Amino acid sequence: MKYICAVYTSQQEKDFISQAKEFLAADSVSIDQIDRLIVLLNYADWKYYVKDDPVLADQEYDALFKLLKHLEEADPCIIRPDSPTQRVAKGLNPDFQTVAHLVPMLSLDNSYNAEDLRDWHDRNIKIIQKEAPLLSQQTIEYCVEPKFDGASISLVYEKNQFVRGATRGNGIQGDDITTNTRQIKSIPLAAEFAADGVEQIELRGEVVIQKDKFTAFNEKLVEQNLAPLANPRNAASGSLRMKDPQEVAKRNLDAFLYQISDVQGNTPFTTHYESLAYLSNKGFRTSFEISKVFQTIDEVIAYCAAFEEKRDDLSYEIDGLVIKVNQFSLQEIIGMTSHHPRWAMAYKFKARQASSKLLNIEYQVGRTGSITPVAKIEPVFVGGVTISSLSLFNEDIIKEKDLMIGDTVLIERAGDVIPYVVKSFPELRDGSETAVLFPTTCPICEETLFKPDEEAVWRCTNINCKAQVVERIIHFASKDAMDIRGLGESNIRKFFELGLLNDIPGIYRLPFDAIKSMEGFGEKSAEKLQEAIEKTKIQPLHRLIFGLGIRYVGETTAKNLARTITNLNDLRSKELEELLAIEDVGTKVAQSIVDFFSHEGNIHLLDELEALGLNFINQQKSENLSGELAGKTFLFTGTLPTLKRKEAEEMAEAKGGQILSGVSTKLDYLVAGEKAGSKLEKAKKLGSVNIISEEDFLKLIQ
Repeated sequence: MKYICAVYTSQQEKDFISQAKEFLAADSVSIDQIDRLIVLLNYADWKYYVKDDPVLADQEYDALFKLLKHLEEADPCIIRPDSPTQRVAKGLNPDFQTVAHLVPMLSLDNSYNAEDLRDWHDRNIKIIQKEAPLLSQQTIEYCVEPKFDGASISLVYEKNQFVRGATRGNGIQGDDITTNTRQIKSIPLAAEFAADGVEQIELRGEVVIQKDKFTAFNEKLVEQNLAPLANPRNAASGSLRMKDPQEVAKRNLDAFLYQISDVQGNTPFTTHYESLAYLSNKGFRTSFEISKVFQTIDEVIAYCAAFEEKRDDLSYEIDGLVIKVNQFSLQEIIGMTSHHPRWAMAYKFKARQASSKLLNIEYQVGRTGSITPVAKIEPVFVGGVTISSLSLFNEDIIKEKDLMIGDTVLIERAGDVIPYVVKSFPELRDGSETAVLFPTTCPICEETLFKPDEEAVWRCTNINCKAQVVERIIHFASKDAMDIRGLGESNIRKFFELGLLNDIPGIYRLPFDAIKSMEGFGEKSAEKLQEAIEKTKIQPLHRLIFGLGIRYVGETTAKNLARTITNLNDLRSKELEELLAIEDVGTKVAQSIVDFFSHEGNIHLLDELEALGLNFINQQKSENLSGELAGKTFLFTGTLPTLKRKEAEEMAEAKGGQILSGVSTKLDYLVAGEKAGSKLEKAKKLGSVNIISEEDFLKLIQ
């Protein structure tokens, strides 16, 4: 069916947002306004869950929801069947078959402070005293676990086999995403339930993307000149609804199971904490190891406050904690509403969304000439920091988000992820906004910009553009490249502005006598900088290759290139076909390398660096060619008993071995540890790969 809000006019949408602001600012709301409040919340639900286009910050929505619930509690006779308190938010995707959950997937009631939690605890006690007086003296245990910020799923297993995966949908029905769910490696395709007398079981969980995997995936998108994904939560949710399962697999999704919602057969546990342990023992990923059980609500409150301080230490995004009555017997007595279980409460961390005003857009020039628009906004405090500027990535993002100068925009910051603009609010425009005119010439050198057909990024093609020169120097001196301690971005820009540093070779010609007398420097600091620069002349060849800033050549590719040559100058004569034969070098990377070494200015740069005494020789190649593992390729997967993965890789390389990034026919040895996963399975299918343990590997290198 169509939601009524789908046919609202833009003026009505603008009225809804204005009304929301009025509700939030009002001291009180009368019962005769409840119809308007319900319509507003239903509209916000539709925009958020169906259109993936939120019109309210999370905390604003929660405040309005709480206001509605308060009005309904004051007079239950006014509760309407279409009130958002009477159902879980809409969210069915018509592209997938709809399936019914065995048990409704309810939402959670939210709390933001200690007072809310104490009030909830007191309500639990009162319900137990009323419904089960004989149990009123029993201590209520509370299990506290992370509230993962991802996409909710429901899993069904029958006779040990995984048979269905579904989204939350509207809480009663969800989208059948079984095929996509099977791509999530942390979800077992079979689990031993029948041995416990369990014939069928329905599980609830959250699909997430690990922070480092999310960052790595975004880096690949940027390398392809595609817009990066906004945040791990949206990436996880969007991935589940992708039509191509192979694309889903590329996202490296993960799933944490947090509840057993229905069991047909025996129930071999009596508490929620025991159920987490049960699932963990069956091979599921759960939060069991970081969940805690407490005997008092004061202990719970103290734990919540302490945990919020270290939320960013986790490898996954969380937006709060979930507190559940631990004993199932008490859960049954406390019961649930049509919207949420009364025995559970979400403790939400401080909001990481806020609205601000887009004041201007400035344009930065990168080391490869890419033009990046940067939004300048009214300073706003989000996620523990004050934000006044943030990247818009490319022109397409500006168009996609329909941005105008003067717009009110929604800002989000999640953990270590850089802040970004979620959307604009066109319905709040008053006519004073101005269109964004993307520049046609470089903002630094005024060279006409160019955008290849296959790219989303405009570029300045003037290699001598001052902005590009500075960015190339910054990259060359960076930690992952030549690692010049003391020559950070601020000093590079200062030296450049003063005319002391004009290009990369100029690093090795800096006038240290003059630097000693500069503000912020002294004799010792200048000497340390000089020593740090001199040390770079003996850096391994792969660092120099990476430091050159060849487009698409990252650290791994630089290492693979270095392994194939004796001298950096060997790359000058490499043909495209030769480069394509190198591990992890594709057509785009190979062509970029050929283009780099075909440019007269780059050849002059290399000649200067060689004359200045930088290391152009692959000093390890001669050693590796005669090493015990010369010509052998390795890949490490899973958790090794005693060695860290990087340590093991360095041991193999020291003996002449080469590390590959994936399983292929080129792989000689797969060293498999605990929970080796898909790489082990693929190696077994190939049949040509030697699968060995850490112990076998240590014997091999000895």
